[in-house]
Amino acid sequence: MQEREIRQHVSLTTAAGGLNPAALGFTRMPMHDTSGIPGRGRWGRNKRWEYWNVITPTHIVSLTVSCIDYLSLHSLWVYDRTTGESIDATALSPGGSGTTLPASLGDGPTRARTRTVTLDIDEIDGGTRLVGSAPRVAIDVVAERPEGHESLGVVVPWRRAGRIRHFQYTVKDVARPAVGTVTIDGALHAVPEGSWAVLDHGRGRWPYRVHWNWAAGSGTVDGRAVGLQLGSKWTDGSGATENAVVVDGHLSKISEELVWDYTPADWLRPWRIHGRSADLTFTPFHDKRSRTNVLLIATRTDQLFGTWSGWVLDDGGGRVSVDGLEGFAEDVLNRW
Repeated sequence: MQEREIRQHVSLTTAAGGLNPAALGFTRMPMHDTSGIPGRGRWGRNKRWEYWNVITPTHIVSLTVSCIDYLSLHSLWVYDRTTGESIDATALSPGGSGTTLPASLGDGPTRARTRTVTLDIDEIDGGTRLVGSAPRVAIDVVAERPEGHESLGVVVPWRRAGRIRHFQYTVKDVARPAVGTVTIDGALHAVPEGSWAVLDHGRGRWPYRVHWNWAAGSGTVDGRAVGLQLGSKWTDGSGATENAVVVDGHLSKISEELVWDYTPADWLRPWRIHGRSADLTFTPFHDKRSRTNVLLIATRTDQLFGTWSGWVLDDGGGRVSVDGLEGFAEDVLNRW
């Protein structure tokens, strides 16, 4: 598969609100102006979100700020890796009530304000600060951005009858070193060196029903910081992939639709993701299950947390070991 690398700033949408053909491709640094979302387009199909995941030696944290036209959904989730306890706070609001999302990545703050969940995401010198609170929990974490660190940006088009009505711009930023604190029931827990953060930034217009896989991993292997980013199903046949590996900040694009083998009847069995460019095994230890069925929205998510082993090829053809990386692999089916 041939994918075009974009090296200069470009608008995601045209003046009429459709997908700008010049936006198709991938980037190593955010280059897309997404201020046209929602803009002129099909109401109800516009989706905007910021999702962060942080894995520490003792806890796993995720936070979401999102708006999907007709409602906003915000969440703060904390998992204690020692006790197995999960604390999950989710808030739904009509329209964009209580929600602030930047027009483009890095253009301004992200805010969620509800009675139960408060979230703040701010770009600061050297990284991104993640602050959140909900009943029983609070977080204050900085996802550091090392000098020269690269992230994967990609535009995925969906064609129907030769036309592109739906499309998505995503930035997947893996292997961001994380430091800070997690507070549970008043007890302070450090987010120490060796913790890692992952970003999923999304702006686009989606079909009503979509099925996707996403997987990521971060850690240190043989003295190098390694980040793994993989995706499937929603990109199949689009001419784009969201597969990449980042080594000491340098991103190598994997332009191959990899094969995903896993067992939906038993999510905790090892997963295998493979192809010419990779041979990977993911061994889960926890299934974060969520089910939503509210009016127009129905979602099924199984996000498995675990450990990676195997290898991927970098852009020089060398094998990069991912043995010991911690991260996740998920299977999501949405009607939204």
